[in-house]
Amino acid sequence: MTVTVRTLQPSELDGGLHVLERAFGGVPHPDDLATELSVVEASRTYGGFAGDEMVATAGSFAFDMAVPGAVVPVAGVTWVGVLPTHRRQGVLHALMERQLSDLHDEGTAVAALWATEAQIYGRYGYGPAAWMLNLTIPRGAAFRSPVPSGGLRLVEPGCAQVREVYAQVAARTPGFPVRDEAWWGYRVQDPEHRRGGASPLQCVLTDGGYALYSMAMSWQDALPAGAVKVREVVAATPAAAARVWRHLLDLDLVKEVQVFAAAPDDVLLHGLLAEPRVAAAKYRDALHVRLVDVPAALAARRYAADVDVVLEVEDPRCPWNTGRWRLVGGRSGASVSRVQDEPDLVVAPSDLGAAYLGGTPLRSRGVVERTPGALSRATTAFGPLDAAPWCPQVF
Repeated sequence: MTVTVRTLQPSELDGGLHVLERAFGGVPHPDDLATELSVVEASRTYGGFAGDEMVATAGSFAFDMAVPGAVVPVAGVTWVGVLPTHRRQGVLHALMERQLSDLHDEGTAVAALWATEAQIYGRYGYGPAAWMLNLTIPRGAAFRSPVPSGGLRLVEPGCAQVREVYAQVAARTPGFPVRDEAWWGYRVQDPEHRRGGASPLQCVLTDGGYALYSMAMSWQDALPAGAVKVREVVAATPAAAARVWRHLLDLDLVKEVQVFAAAPDDVLLHGLLAEPRVAAAKYRDALHVRLVDVPAALAARRYAADVDVVLEVEDPRCPWNTGRWRLVGGRSGASVSRVQDEPDLVVAPSDLGAAYLGGTPLRSRGVVERTPGALSRATTAFGPLDAAPWCPQVF
């Protein structure tokens, strides 16, 4: 089957969204159209066409994102879907390769996405770079130490004070995308049809932290059986995190607090709960990263320890990355140059993507070590500078 891939015209975005939703077995809700399209750029969105029929889409958002020691431009890959009638016919391949080529041509060194199926995107050089925790915590769960009462107030979701907290944390936490006006509108969108019977979105704010959440009330045998559904907890200090989490766990007339995505090093699990097991934590992959331009991406971040290593990369999807690269770096900066030296490590593109944010140890990826000790040193260098990488929202 011959498939034509091209960028969409603004007038075609509505049709592209319908194709995307059909690929996932649904249809767009009219209340979502304006918000969904507010963050999409036609020039970054592709359609796959069989004749005149659009049968697939792929796109990316352009935003800045924190990486270890820096904030860099990133392509947030999204809108990837193929109609079930046209799968396994090379359509996805054509879309992804066109996107990677165009990202390289525009000078974007890093791409990131949330993977519906990780094995698919591994074929295109993406590796799991940030992880998250799913939590289900019983109401009233005890903390190791009491939290002083007060210092909280209910505010409008996405108000200026909330945005200030987010910006402070986003500047230093790898995986956090910078949010502009459109992205804040997207994040706090709260149409009734998506609530599943829960309350409208609420926001509690303290000095240095906030939570976005809703409450789903229900009763069983005359006892409360509802849940607090947490959309996002962001805190700049452990004290702020403690106040916000204590608020969520002490809300009345519910049975549990459900958290879709908490940071893997969240203080709740590692320092606050007297019995962490009650959180029923499930560890899973979140953000997947692809280095579109290996030397530019590696030079953009900082490293937890001094490193001087030659990496051999074979990258058929992005052939400009194929070769041997000498990485010299540390906490103050890094440089990358093409060399002919014998490699210390042989790495796949997905290995570098997985290790890039500091959340996935390089030694866990099956990297081939040619120089004894090089893998251990590189793993330390690629590790986190401070907080573990985390992305608070799916895009």
